[in-house]
Amino acid sequence: MKTKVILFDLDGTLLPMDQEIFVKAYFKGIAKRLAPHGYDPEKLIKSIWGGTEAMIANNGEKTNEAVFWDFFATVFGERSRADEPKFAEFYEENFDDVSSVCGHDERADRIVKKIKEKGMKVALATNPIFPQIATRKRMKWAGLDENDFELYTTYENSNYCKPNLDYYRVILNQLGVAASECVMVGNDVGDDMVTQKLGMKVFLLTDNLINKNNEDISEIPQGGFDELEAFIDTLD
Repeated sequence: MKTKVILFDLDGTLLPMDQEIFVKAYFKGIAKRLAPHGYDPEKLIKSIWGGTEAMIANNGEKTNEAVFWDFFATVFGERSRADEPKFAEFYEENFDDVSSVCGHDERADRIVKKIKEKGMKVALATNPIFPQIATRKRMKWAGLDENDFELYTTYENSNYCKPNLDYYRVILNQLGVAASECVMVGNDVGDDMVTQKLGMKVFLLTDNLINKNNEDISEIPQGGFDELEAFIDTLD
């Protein structure tokens, strides 16, 4: 079947990064910004992890944003909801500092452009645990922006997270395509290659490979950006 859409993960895929290093830099930055507002750094970091786990477990009844802040309020009280703008200020004014621990590969932009020139659409299927502003920032670090994608997922517009297949089903429905008409490109075996269960073609970008369960990946199309570009060239 003709390929109509290529879905990309962002962190570790279009945006090269070591996830552990990125997370440490992110937490250091947000804790420093929020500490003057009464948020103990250790407690704040634990609560963000807890909120993230709650979003990953989201059953679809609420947006990920609502799930996160509901959890956050259980830790810091209902008053903490009024501090959401302070978090937005961090993303606006300080989050770019975290880009220093990320890489950059100009082939990401080139491959996205090539896909669009071939008449296919591109969607950004990044795990929607960040707000829109943080997702747009990370796109820019990768040399891309929201205009490069038919859609992109954030915690405001999503009710599920990876690896829940319903996360991908919603994207397919929004794009109006069948799974067999799509390719998922990502670096996380558990989160991204799960789309094979829906009948989606996949490509595993191995430059920043995550394979938490040490799954057998020998049969999965894989490689770096050069191999990905060659793989894209085979699609029609």
